[in-house]
Amino acid sequence: MSASRTERLLNLLIALLNTTYGLRRSELREKVYHDTSSTDVAFGRMFERDKGELRRFGFDVETVTDKGWGSDDPATTRYRIGKDSNRLPDVSLTPAECTVLMLAAQLWEHAALGSAALNAVRKLQASGGLVDAELPAGVQPRIRPAGQAFEDLVAAMHAQNPVSFRYLAGSTGREEERLVEPWGLGSRFGQWYLVAHDRARGDKRFFRLSRLTSAVTVLAQERFTPPADFNMRAELAGLAELPVRTAAVDVEPGRLRGLRKRALPGPASGTGPASDTTAGPTATGRDRLDVPFRDVETLAEELASYGPLAVAVSPPELVSSVRRRLAAAADFAAAPVPPVAFPAIPSAAPYPAAAFPSGKPRPGRKRTSEDQLSRMLQLVPFLVHNQGLHISDVAQKFGITRQELEADLRILICSGLPEGYPDDLLDIQWDDDHVTISEHLDLNRPVRFTVEEACALLTGLETLNGLPELAEGSALESVTLKLMAAAGEEGLKAAALSGPEVGPGNSAALETAREAIRTGTQLRLRYFSPLRDTVSERNIDPLRLYSLDNTWYLEAYCHSAQGLRNFRLDRIEALESTGLPASETAPPGSSFPVKLFTPNDDDTVVVVELTRRGTGLADEYYAERTAELPGGGLLAEIRFGSTDWLPMFVAQHGGTARILQPEELAAASRTWLAAGLANYED
Repeated sequence: MSASRTERLLNLLIALLNTTYGLRRSELREKVYHDTSSTDVAFGRMFERDKGELRRFGFDVETVTDKGWGSDDPATTRYRIGKDSNRLPDVSLTPAECTVLMLAAQLWEHAALGSAALNAVRKLQASGGLVDAELPAGVQPRIRPAGQAFEDLVAAMHAQNPVSFRYLAGSTGREEERLVEPWGLGSRFGQWYLVAHDRARGDKRFFRLSRLTSAVTVLAQERFTPPADFNMRAELAGLAELPVRTAAVDVEPGRLRGLRKRALPGPASGTGPASDTTAGPTATGRDRLDVPFRDVETLAEELASYGPLAVAVSPPELVSSVRRRLAAAADFAAAPVPPVAFPAIPSAAPYPAAAFPSGKPRPGRKRTSEDQLSRMLQLVPFLVHNQGLHISDVAQKFGITRQELEADLRILICSGLPEGYPDDLLDIQWDDDHVTISEHLDLNRPVRFTVEEACALLTGLETLNGLPELAEGSALESVTLKLMAAAGEEGLKAAALSGPEVGPGNSAALETAREAIRTGTQLRLRYFSPLRDTVSERNIDPLRLYSLDNTWYLEAYCHSAQGLRNFRLDRIEALESTGLPASETAPPGSSFPVKLFTPNDDDTVVVVELTRRGTGLADEYYAERTAELPGGGLLAEIRFGSTDWLPMFVAQHGGTARILQPEELAAASRTWLAAGLANYED
């Protein structure tokens, strides 16, 4: 959509909203389109496209036909949009409900639903239903969706388009092409599942997203109709957990303490509770471990990351999966390198953190004219309910620069009724840097939630049920009921999505950390670092807790490192109070969502190439600059404080990511992959 089309659609919308009788196509062509050159057929096609675009933004274009005349006669057919057409009902929330709602919206940081959640929050802000709320330090969960496949499947599910992908069948171990109708997505047992109608098999099937071996292809020209009463949570409730199996893994002596701790004790592995004993060397000089597991692909991803330090011995499907991942990573690392070039100005994020509590926008996809029109439709009602805000505050609320906001405002003030007088235009003033609006032309209420926006908020609220701090019957239940009523039919479609459990695994450490944060007490920590393969003890000043799915992190000032650090709760071996007050050396980070690392000036800037399946990693690691590549891939420039683990990163992602610069890191990853593959040559 070009900028001129954005302005035309806005004027068309205003014209159709502000007519009771309706406007004929000829009137719209003359007064809104000012079209004198195209044929009737060409104009008709353009008008139909524009009507479809307005419907996509939530406005129902009504067709009114004069009595006694056929509806196919343009001269007797009129068009209008009702003033209450698809408008968001008034929603009034208490401060406690707003807190819960913000937590639910911020669950979706690394996903397309993060953008939808932000838009939904803006609509509530624009309607005046959202008040300022302070997020609790101890409850800041997030959901980590399953990569780009999740994004593509959510889009296809809501658009009701079939999809195809290659899938590693668990029963046969073979890769197969699947053509399915996606009905729902959900997380259970730490895995994301797709429930879909498999066209080739003529029946419903479950697909683990970790077993997809190709990008998802959406068949945008085809449609399907899902079951009317489909509920993803109910489908997952009947899913049996995978049985526990045992894998034989050979490990370099004295290495991979974390894997040794999980291994079964006994003479075969030589591991004990302290994981300090080792078995006798195998023929290759390594230690044989018996490692329990449930999902082959999950363990294979971990073992592939270890490269030459670990070798899968059995079962055969595990060996095959590890080898496949290492081979794919090695092939990608050896492929021709594309030109490395980034845009001069980083693209703004589609859902910047600045729109929630204060923080800097993250780089993401380039903004489009569709984004601009959607934003302007939220901007007008927001200004109506927030008169006199400073222009910089308005820009921050919408996660854009002042220049972008002023470009929006200049389009708005030139928009209005067709051939109207100056009083028939949108009237917005910002001469003194405080934005006021005195004429809104019936754009003063935001449109209803889209299905993506309803899914993002309602699924987020459902996910929060797993937190003990948000008991049922409280603000969580009341805000859910209010949003269900506001979302209408779109809210019912949220049943097609089900989030993961976000309750912490190490609840004792979480409670100790939460109490220390509340009382401002210093803690003594014994922590296992998988990167260094060591256990260290240190004193920390706890600042706040947050999570990715059910993996919880403690952000703290570390006195040993003399800086902010993030500690995974499941890697904390001991945590106790020192009885000393925490210092005020460093406050917690000012923005949320919290980054998993704090960038510094001496970090290494790394250029990573990502395939289409791996593009989500750019957001996950807070890329500072990105550039699109042919075929849907991406170049990403990312800062890393430590680079020793990057060969493991490349191996773990099995051919979806590689290091391009610096060359010494790219060479180190190729060496790591070659050494890992050498273990499987036999």
